[in-house]
Amino acid sequence: MEEWTLKLKPINIGEKIDTQNEFCEMVLESQDEYYEKVGFQPPWISYLAVSESDFVGVCSFKGSPKQGRVEIGYFTFPENEGKGYGQFMCRSLVDIVQEFDPEVVITARTLPEYNASTSILKKNGFELQGVVVDEDDGDVWEWVYRN
Repeated sequence: MEEWTLKLKPINIGEKIDTQNEFCEMVLESQDEYYEKVGFQPPWISYLAVSESDFVGVCSFKGSPKQGRVEIGYFTFPENEGKGYGQFMCRSLVDIVQEFDPEVVITARTLPEYNASTSILKKNGFELQGVVVDEDDGDVWEWVYRN
């Protein structure tokens, strides 16, 4: 695996960033609408993953914790897949939860098939709980972090 330094940059409401990255621009264009749907309450927001000056992915919380649970998600931009960025983003979101409220149960949802995302979750201490119905995606697998 190549050496890199990765940081998370919070995405604020109405923020405009010249990223020179098609996927990143699409994320930023839809972010305000996303925040209208799930709310904007730091640290339970979205973050761009930045390696040096390159935007390599995005990760976020699906809103603030509700009933003691918070869902995470992450997406590595296609040209950066397979470099460990997804694993870093997942771990970083877990770290944020543990820093701000370690009692919150961390969940994630994936397509109901083994793939790179399920591998990332397993490597970060998540366990498959079973199939649930997601309002946007239909049948999905739900994962829960076990610390």
